[in-house]
Amino acid sequence: MEFEDISPKLTMLLYGLIAFVVVVGGLLLLLDTVPAFFGRRRERRLVAVAAGDLPASAVRPRKPREYGHALFFLFPVLVLLAIGLVVPAVRTTVLSFMNGDSSEWVGFANYSWMFTNNDAVKVLLNSLLWVVLVPTVATSVGLLYAVLVDKARLEAVAKSLIFLPMAISFVGASIIWKFVYAFRSEEQNQIGLLNQIVVWFGGTPKQWLLDSPLNTLLLIVVMVWIQAGFAMVILSAAIKAIPADIVEAARLDGVTAWQMFWRVTMPSIRPALIVVVVAITVATMKIFDIVRTMTNGNYDTNVIALEMYNQSFRYQETGQGSALAVFLFLLVIPIVIFQIRNLRKQREI
Repeated sequence: MEFEDISPKLTMLLYGLIAFVVVVGGLLLLLDTVPAFFGRRRERRLVAVAAGDLPASAVRPRKPREYGHALFFLFPVLVLLAIGLVVPAVRTTVLSFMNGDSSEWVGFANYSWMFTNNDAVKVLLNSLLWVVLVPTVATSVGLLYAVLVDKARLEAVAKSLIFLPMAISFVGASIIWKFVYAFRSEEQNQIGLLNQIVVWFGGTPKQWLLDSPLNTLLLIVVMVWIQAGFAMVILSAAIKAIPADIVEAARLDGVTAWQMFWRVTMPSIRPALIVVVVAITVATMKIFDIVRTMTNGNYDTNVIALEMYNQSFRYQETGQGSALAVFLFLLVIPIVIFQIRNLRKQREI
């Protein structure tokens, strides 16, 4: 490749780096200088009040000024949210009522397609299966592991092993598990761990990712493998935060291990449990990487996020892709509202 071919790209990259430094550096400078300016101004007023040059009311906080300061610091965030979230959300909603090339209005035709087309319905059912199984299984595995290794020998090592997948990207984890499910004919040496185990027990190698709905369940295993570590860390911290006097009182009452778990541990960690389930549910609803990397949505494994990408960019059906995006957004809203209400209740307590 000649230098002339890559020089425009390098120039654009340089412009991008300069813009990043200017914007981020400017914001950091403002965040550093503005509070310092108002702090020095307040100190001068305090000194003046102490010397008798100003009345004490001169240093009392004024709510309009506080609101102005808060608005000043929130303004960059509000601008970025408007550019990166509000404007695209409004535009996507508008596009969902238009045809594939956004040239004319079609009303609710795209939403009707979503619930009447067999392939689209299959996508919705697959996504529902993901949302039901992943949070349930991942949270259960994380909770079980947190309870079993709590105060055990080599607890830190055991927790590190299950948390390790969280450090791997979804694409990296998908590639690892794609090797686990890899298939070769009986005459060849198996490179897939699962098929090798099958051969050891006298079975026949199988193409695991081709058969529905088994292939979807095997993809879900990858997500559970990743998210179980997150659940374990949060729930383990919640278990350790249970007051020692409650645990000791329960033991003095002669409760069994099972009663301790259901009557002491579970009620105490309920807020953390809700946070874990909500976080994993939201992450599962927008799952894309695992399905895209392992099956590309083929063999009845497609999900909403991947179908949204395919409709918008592969098939040039912007209206249908936007409708799927809006539908996914609407599914997330009740979960967010529930979490906000739950946090408010905790604060009231």
